[in-house]
Amino acid sequence: MSSSAPTLGALLRNLRSRNGWTLKEMGAKSGIPVSTLSKVEHDRLTLSYDKLLQLSQRLGMRMSELFAENDDALVQPVTARRSVGSIAHSVRVETANYDYHYLCTELRKKRMIPVIVKIRAKTAKEFGALVRHAGEEYIFVLKGRVVVTSEFYDPVILEEGGSIYLDSSMGHAYLAAEGCEEAEVLGVMSSADDEHMQTLLTMHEDRATVGAGSGGERADVGGLRGKRR
Repeated sequence: MSSSAPTLGALLRNLRSRNGWTLKEMGAKSGIPVSTLSKVEHDRLTLSYDKLLQLSQRLGMRMSELFAENDDALVQPVTARRSVGSIAHSVRVETANYDYHYLCTELRKKRMIPVIVKIRAKTAKEFGALVRHAGEEYIFVLKGRVVVTSEFYDPVILEEGGSIYLDSSMGHAYLAAEGCEEAEVLGVMSSADDEHMQTLLTMHEDRATVGAGSGGERADVGGLRGKRR
């Protein structure tokens, strides 16, 4: 006895049902018009690969999860992964504005990237172009005072113990506030991209030096990306 595979429309209906979304809510989350989603769910239209990729990224899912037929298919195995991190064993990336200490770098395909950042730039002019990359990030001020600037909001000052959560694709910059020589923050960056760490390191490639720990030998970013396990 053979069973036919579910259509894309059935899979999207199941996905919407599992999350309790209306068509309008799913359209708002995915950026795909409600009329298009409705036609797909009724098997009158299909989606291109680019649209499926957009759908998965906007919903914060892997492509494979879009095609899961039931909740059992979404159960993830326990990997028992763990990594104990410290600045002494971090990967250091120095740029004109920041001194990054990437933690737990031996783990690949992390969905969260923890990093200690020392902030030196004090003005928008000194900083230069705002930074943009995929995903979201959370910043917690450990030392000093930080000015957070972004393309859609007025600057905000964070004192020690203050924090901010933002969309990383929005242009943004962190500056040391007036009277603060250097600030230090804990940042956690997340993305649906399994190789987000590699993407972040690529951003530094043309304007950074890299080292292992606080006194390690320096290496180029491209070489470092090739050596990570």
